[in-house]
Order: sequence, then C-alpha cells, then structure tokens
Amino acid sequence: MASIEKLKREALKGRGVAAADALELFIEGSNSPWRILAAASEIRERFKGKHIILCGITNAKSGRCLEDCAFCAQSSHWRTDAVLYPLKSPGQILKEAARAKKDGAEFFGIVTSGKRIKSKKEWSDILAAVEGVSKLGLCACASLGILDAAKARALKNAGLCRYHHNLETARSFFPNICTTHDYEEDVETLHVAKAAGLSVCAGGLIGMGEGVTHRIEMAATLAELDVDSVPVNILNPIPGTPLSAMPPLPPMEILMTIAVFRFMLPDKDIKLCGGKEKNLRQLLPLGIVAGANSLMTGNYLTTTGRESRLDHEMILDLGLLPTRMIDLCRCAEEGHALVSIED
Repeated sequence: MASIEKLKREALKGRGVAAADALELFIEGSNSPWRILAAASEIRERFKGKHIILCGITNAKSGRCLEDCAFCAQSSHWRTDAVLYPLKSPGQILKEAARAKKDGAEFFGIVTSGKRIKSKKEWSDILAAVEGVSKLGLCACASLGILDAAKARALKNAGLCRYHHNLETARSFFPNICTTHDYEEDVETLHVAKAAGLSVCAGGLIGMGEGVTHRIEMAATLAELDVDSVPVNILNPIPGTPLSAMPPLPPMEILMTIAVFRFMLPDKDIKLCGGKEKNLRQLLPLGIVAGANSLMTGNYLTTTGRESRLDHEMILDLGLLPTRMIDLCRCAEEGHALVSIED
C-alpha cells in the first residue's frame, strides 16, 4: 500500500485514490484512525476551505411508492407508520423553503415519493415551486425519481440548480436492496440531468448490510459519473421494513467511510444526511473533521433531525462557518448592506 501521506498528496492534487488503495485506507484506519481523519480534513479544507454548506428539504409527496427499496418507510410493499399525503401546493413548499432560508440553508430540495412524476398537474406545481424557491435566493434542488430529457430541460428552465438522485449502494449490492427497477435506470437519470446542464447530487445509504468494498465500489462509480455532491445517509432502521432489525454501524466505521470518500472524491461536496445524529451520536462533529463539507439540516423525509441552531453551533465551534454566514461576512468586509437571511 502507498503511505497515507502519499495518498493524501495525490488527493490534494485532485486525484481520487484508486479502489485498492481506498480499501487499504479502511484497513489502516482500524489501527491509525486519527491519521486518516486528519488527512481527510486537510483534503476537505484544500478544496472547500472553511465553508460548510447547509441544505434543507421538504417531503413534498409522501408514501404509496411502488418500488420495494428495503430501507424505505414510503414503499407500499411494507407496513410502516409513514404519513401518506399527495403533492403539497407550491405555496406550502415555498413556506418551508423560506423557513429553511431563515435557518441558514443555502440549498433547498423538493423531494417526492415514487419512481417518477407522471401527472401534468403535479409537474406544473413542481415547476412553479422550483421557480419560487429560486426567487427566494436559494439554490433550488429536486429529487423526483427517474427523469427524461424533456423534463430535465423544463426543470432547468424553471430555475433548478441541482438534481438529486441517489444510487443508494453499489451496483453489485443493489439487487439486495431493490428489485423493482434496474441500477442502470438510476445511472441514466444522472446522465440526463447532467446533459440538461444541471448540477448533480448522488450518493447513497450505508449500514444496510453492505461491506466496505461495496461502499468503495459506489464511490468509484460516483467518481466516474463526476457528480457534484455526494450525500451520505446512515441507515435509521424503520419498523415494518426488511431492514428494521439491522444492527447499527460503529461510529468510527462511519467516520472512516466519510474519510475514505474524501480521499476518493477530493473535490466533491460530501454531505452528511439522514441518520447522522442517531448513528454518530456524540461523534457527530467528527463527521466534518473526517471530510464532510455539507450537512442536511432540519428534518428528513419521514424522520426528525435536529434544530438547525445546533448545526450552526457545531460548525462555529469547529472554527468553521456556514456558507450563508460567510456571504454575510464578505458583504460586511466589502462595505455592502447586509441582507438578512429572513428577507
């Protein structure tokens, strides 16, 4: 294996480490975790500075999904306590976006259940909501399932900044998680979104029974696809789903996963998302030390998160700044009028 220092130097040049070296980093991490976390932190700061991006979402349409994803509370294949409701109105979505902006979010995502959006009325409302979110001064994002070229262009024209579509796990492990659609459909959706000129956010969920090699395989695929942002969710087992009894990952293994992702994807946004509080517990701040430069703040789709003020406090305590606060500081330094995030 190449030394940690040599792999760090390669990553600092923007060259993601190869899968074989990534596996060795995982192994080395069991003996020298702090060396790897420190190196990953240096790589993060080289490409992302002291900026931590905050993202908010709305579960804009909940439940009744015909897909059989083993982790998902919204799948109609499982009996869970997930709330069912149709697509929220554009006005309702914009109220939530305004609240997310007040809480310091820079990105705001509109997320819907189901494989794709078919209804013309729903598409009309989603496009109106995207336009409204953009006008609020937020980077509008959407996660609407499988996408075709015409819909991708329509979203782009409405002001969408970023399209989110998780691969969930490695191609080789995917059949263990979902059997109702093919992995290549997800990959194609990312190609379609990129072709329309959209930024792309794609990552997955760890702790579903996959091995370290599966996580590395997924990261290698994301590097090959050249996605812009990589959300890392950690399984929060939902009663009624096939993964309800899955044991939690050790916090240090989660941190090592984040660190190795930073080595493999040195210049990408790596975002800590669902399950971060439950699984990392008191080690949550170390998720940023391990290489994450973005957080999903507030609540998730069917589970609660934590108050955004705690995320701000954590970021500041680490000597870093949320990006919106950095923008405000920059305005003050340049002598411009400060614009409240409540405006």
